[in-house]
Amino acid sequence: MRQAWHYPRHWIADVLASDGGVVHLRPIVPDDADRIVEFHGKLSERTRYLRYFGPTPTLSPREIARMTTVDHHNRVALVAELGGEIIAIGIYEGLADSGKPESAEVAFVVADEHQGRGLGPILLEHLAGAAAENGITRFEAEVLSENPNMVVVFRDAGYQLSRSFDGSTVHVEFLIDPTEAQQSVRNARERASEARSVANLLRPRSVAVIGASTDPGKVGHVLLANIALGGFTGPIYPVNGPGHDAPEESGEPQTGTASNRKSGHDSIPRPTSVRGIRAYPTVRDIPDPVDLAVVAVPADLVAAVLDDCLAKGVRTLVVVSGGFSESGERQMVAQVREHGMRLVGPNALGVANNDHGVSLNATLAPRIPAEGTVGFFCQSGALGIAILDTAARRGLGLSTFVSAGNRADVSGNDLLQYWDSDDATEVVLLYLESFGNPRKFSRIAQRVSRSKPIVAVKTGRSALSQVRAVRNLDAVDDRIAQMVLQQAGVIQVDSIAELFDAAAVLAYQPLPKGHRARVIGNSSALGSLAADVARNSSLDARDVIDIGPGGEPAEFVAAITEAVHDDDVDAIIVVFVPPVAVSGAAHARALLEASAGSDKTIVSTFLGEEGILPALSVLSAQGIPMRGSIPSYSSPERAAKALSRAVQYSRWRARPEGEVIRPDGIDPESARTLILSRLPESGETITLDETTSATLLAYYGIIVVPFREVTSMHEASAAARELGFPVAVKATSRQWRGRMDREGARLDLPDATTVVTAFAELTELTGDTTLQVQKMAHKGVGTAIRAADDPAFGPVISFGLSGPTFELLGDLAYRAVPLSDVDARELIATPRSAPLLTGYLGGPAVDQDALVELLQRISSFVDDIPEVREVSCDEILASADGAEVVSAQIRIGPVPNPVDTGPRRLG
Repeated sequence: MRQAWHYPRHWIADVLASDGGVVHLRPIVPDDADRIVEFHGKLSERTRYLRYFGPTPTLSPREIARMTTVDHHNRVALVAELGGEIIAIGIYEGLADSGKPESAEVAFVVADEHQGRGLGPILLEHLAGAAAENGITRFEAEVLSENPNMVVVFRDAGYQLSRSFDGSTVHVEFLIDPTEAQQSVRNARERASEARSVANLLRPRSVAVIGASTDPGKVGHVLLANIALGGFTGPIYPVNGPGHDAPEESGEPQTGTASNRKSGHDSIPRPTSVRGIRAYPTVRDIPDPVDLAVVAVPADLVAAVLDDCLAKGVRTLVVVSGGFSESGERQMVAQVREHGMRLVGPNALGVANNDHGVSLNATLAPRIPAEGTVGFFCQSGALGIAILDTAARRGLGLSTFVSAGNRADVSGNDLLQYWDSDDATEVVLLYLESFGNPRKFSRIAQRVSRSKPIVAVKTGRSALSQVRAVRNLDAVDDRIAQMVLQQAGVIQVDSIAELFDAAAVLAYQPLPKGHRARVIGNSSALGSLAADVARNSSLDARDVIDIGPGGEPAEFVAAITEAVHDDDVDAIIVVFVPPVAVSGAAHARALLEASAGSDKTIVSTFLGEEGILPALSVLSAQGIPMRGSIPSYSSPERAAKALSRAVQYSRWRARPEGEVIRPDGIDPESARTLILSRLPESGETITLDETTSATLLAYYGIIVVPFREVTSMHEASAAARELGFPVAVKATSRQWRGRMDREGARLDLPDATTVVTAFAELTELTGDTTLQVQKMAHKGVGTAIRAADDPAFGPVISFGLSGPTFELLGDLAYRAVPLSDVDARELIATPRSAPLLTGYLGGPAVDQDALVELLQRISSFVDDIPEVREVSCDEILASADGAEVVSAQIRIGPVPNPVDTGPRRLG
């Protein structure tokens, strides 16, 4: 009987084309037949010829039926849509009937007007992902020799091609198993398309303000005024239609319905201009192209406005309006993406770009900071104005700014992709309330941090409140956040003030080459305080140079000059308190002159002021502070802390990058097949028994010390003989397995008699009817490895010594998956109890290479198979001879959303 295959909804995806536009992918359905005919009819003769090897003006009913009636297993077809219209089709058909059960023939065709947008590679990527799920490992294709671009698509995707020629055709074959080269290509294409989509947002050629009211108190008026007064270099189009009075900045839902509010405004004459700029009733009426639309109308009018924007071909949207339900946001994002657009918001403060070629201030902030090298992504719309005002007051220059509000679409990950290749941005600031796709964030941040520092405030963990209430994760969350961000090179701070403190030294001073700091000042008390604070911040502040309260600028110059030329000094902390009736201007000039061209990192507490002070600024030809300017802090504590963070970041950049090593001897397909066979249809997360868990780990080369589960004395004795003495007999219930007194186990049993006695004792003591007989492991230091899908940070792996004492002390280290070899070694070395693994007090040192390999295998296991929600190896005995896993348990469940594996897709 033929198996019925369910419609694979998890293959549905929104993806970015190479030009930054959104395309919707989905598996084909029989109802697509008419649309396939329409699509085929619009193809040029040349495109039809290259795809079907002949003119093929029409498709026969049989061909259409074969294309649209698929089983989503042996035959798979995906369509790419834009605005509800099919613009590309990809298909593969299994070759089992030709004696090739693991091969399939692949083909795709793209509408002429959409060729060159990277849709062929996208279809190939998603078809390969679907094929892998269905056990297909190899693709084949027949290509006309006059169609070399098709071969290029396969080659440039990172596949190793095998080609053979037969007259006018080329036969191509390639394995589709993910490789490092293929993954590298995927990530590079993802980076380029996401950066391009953000460039469309931040570098528009024209802007429409929808809801541009003539009332200066309305949001739409404020937005239009800020764009105009900010000197935007392109045309601005106010749109003021019926009912387009903007909601207030609170984002509260509007009362009344769209229809009655519209009818109330129909009697009011529509303004023909706003702030002297011609206004239009709808965006459709604008005669010229519109790149960016800033939407500030009541929430229940947004859907109609989106229809107008979609019809107009607007590329990006900033929705300032608030008052949307979660379902309303999802519907809006779906509508926006269906027509190829990106969305910032809703409830956004807006976006800004200080590039002179753009000069865009499409925000509600009356004042934005001057031009600079700092890119800022702020998830909170409510805090945005205060943040921008603080940055401006401190003199911190921005390159670009995005306030995403509810972050329904464009996220911090998108901005990181853009800033990575943006020459105008040298430092990245993030104010995050959550990670939309934490695994992807970690991957991108780790790459960006190699060239540009990222400073982040992570707040708003309310989404985890229910989880924390059950598991008491407050402190755990903080440790995970700190260690995972540190792994990615992200500088985590606790407040907006600390965010700007760190940004000032990173944006205007060179990175410190080390942690040796010298304190120079005119107050011995403050100098000593600064040195103490520096030492408490992990800086080596040995020297304090006090020039005295009456120190002249020349003495200041001498002290600074000596420190600048001292090879034993990496950084300088300047503490200056002006004497009575002394302005400090001469001392500031002296400080700038003495430090000019220096590669030492200099921070100051100058006059008790904070920011990039005019007196301590090195100005560009345009009068903008640039590198070499010396940041000032309101206290020595803040100066030392900011410097310390720069030192830590510099140290991270100097560490080896490491390599994610694919372990040998693994069988992912068998592991995946077993897991899928055990997943409950209810969608629950379940704990697998220890036998199944051990089988799964064995597929990844992780061997649990052999054991047997037994229910009688006879079975216990037989199991012991099979395993070989000595053995252990253990309780199976968790409450007995984890006891410090080990009452739930009998160890080192030398013969069958002692095994039978142990079985009788433990069944009476514990009440367990099933016990475990296990081969005795070698003696060693007890360690534990756990990998789990954290609700806030994605897959995270932890390491520590095993046992209740270490758990109570929280002595665990965390890293995000996948682990590089460097990550694995740092993970082992980070716990405070790590010296117990390296021969502490004369004890034996363990084989750390064995622990590294074990960590990498577990990391690969959870990274390869997202249905693995947790792996707990709570007892691993590490010795000089290796590392033996004594117990392990696995939890499986539905794939968490979002993930960062498989084909590219928007979150």
